[in-house]
Parts: sequence; C-alpha cells; structure tokens
Amino acid sequence: MKALITGASSGIGKDMARYLADLGYDLILVARREDRLKKLQKELSANTKIIPLDLAQEDNCYKLYEKVKKDDIDILINNAGFGLFGMFDKTDLKRELEMINVNVRCVHILTKLFLQDFVKKDKGYILNVASMAGFMAGPRLNTYYATKNYVLKMTMAIYEELRHQNSHVHISALCPGPVATEFNQVAKGKFSVKKMASAKVAKIGIDKMLANKLIIIPGIMNKLGIFFMRFIPYKWQLKIIYQIQKRKSS
Repeated sequence: MKALITGASSGIGKDMARYLADLGYDLILVARREDRLKKLQKELSANTKIIPLDLAQEDNCYKLYEKVKKDDIDILINNAGFGLFGMFDKTDLKRELEMINVNVRCVHILTKLFLQDFVKKDKGYILNVASMAGFMAGPRLNTYYATKNYVLKMTMAIYEELRHQNSHVHISALCPGPVATEFNQVAKGKFSVKKMASAKVAKIGIDKMLANKLIIIPGIMNKLGIFFMRFIPYKWQLKIIYQIQKRKSS
C-alpha cells in the first residue's frame, strides 16, 4: 500500500506521514523544503520517497504526476496550502495568486489526474484538506476562505458522482478548525482560540477517510460551531467572523 502526501514537510502533512508509516504504508512525500523532507525520511520506518517541488508552479503539478503515476498509489492526500491575513485592499496580490495556485489549482489538477487512474482500477482514496473556513466567507482572511470553499464543494460534488457510478473510489474533505502548525507564521497572524494538536487532526482525518466519511470535522466544538452557523443569517456570520479575525494580530 502506498500514499502520496503534499505539504508533507510540516504540520498536518508531516503527522499524516508518521501515522500512515505506523499503519504500514509506503510513502511519497512532497514539499518545497528538501531539508525537512530528508529529516522526516530518516525518522520514518516506512519505505519513503521524497520529491522536493514548489506546487505553486502549475508545471510542477503535472511533473509530480508524471513522476509517480506508475507507482500504484492507493491514497492521495492534497494537504499543501497556506493562508494570508489582512484586508483585501491591503494584502499582496502576488502572494494571493500563489495561494490560489497551491490551495486550488494544484488540488484540482492532482485530484483530476489521480481520480482518473483510481476510477480505472476501481479503488483508491483521495483526502483533500479543506477547513472549517470552507463553510463560510472570511473577512480579513478572505482569499484563504474562498480557496477552502472551492476545495470542499468540489470534493462533495465528486463524492456524489462516484456514488452514482457505484465506484469503489472514495473521496473525503478534512475540515479542521485552528491547528497547532506553522499556519500562523506563514499567514502573518495568530489564532485567538485554542488549537487542536496536529497529530490528533492527522489521525482523525486518515481514520475517517478510510471509513469512507465525506466531510471530516475534528473536534466536538468545531462540529457544533458548523451546525449552529447554518441558523445564523449571512450578514451576522460576516460580523462574527470579522471580529474573530480582527483578534488576530499581524
């Protein structure tokens, strides 16, 4: 059994690699930082291949697929992604477009290419790492929220298509709330609420994926938050989320 994980050099991706290695999977780990990938490779007991690539570049998404398409991959985990705090008229456009490339374009490309292979052999799992942000609009973290909406809704639609085809291919969306990772430093902000441990989120995500669950929301408070949000008018939601994001300092 073999799993490919993008964004594997830190955070949830790194802990997913550790957990899958413990479960006996061979691994293909992808991230920009080769030094971190090498360090993780030495730590893991599993047969591990590392591929240093910047997935913000569209060509690299296709290069990655070409490198591994003959490796008989069983699990694809699209985990690479980042955010950027700030008012929309103030944030850096180039950085936002890089975010869209990683969070949306890369996920779309890899999901499409690997799904086609999985459907042909009628087996395989895809786990797209979205966020609780995928259920909402996010003032002051606007582009990130929009990208996670894309990932979540695309994953849900593909799930239904596969169900109608009676396919044995399974796709899931992991939607965590705040997690103790490097997200804050990269996004230039900080969470004002308690964060879940990355290893816990990784384990829940993989376990629920293997159980064929569509939407995976770790943590009872996060589940309750999403449940009650549906009863709040959109303009009230925007006011609430704006104040939450405002507490995050740059």
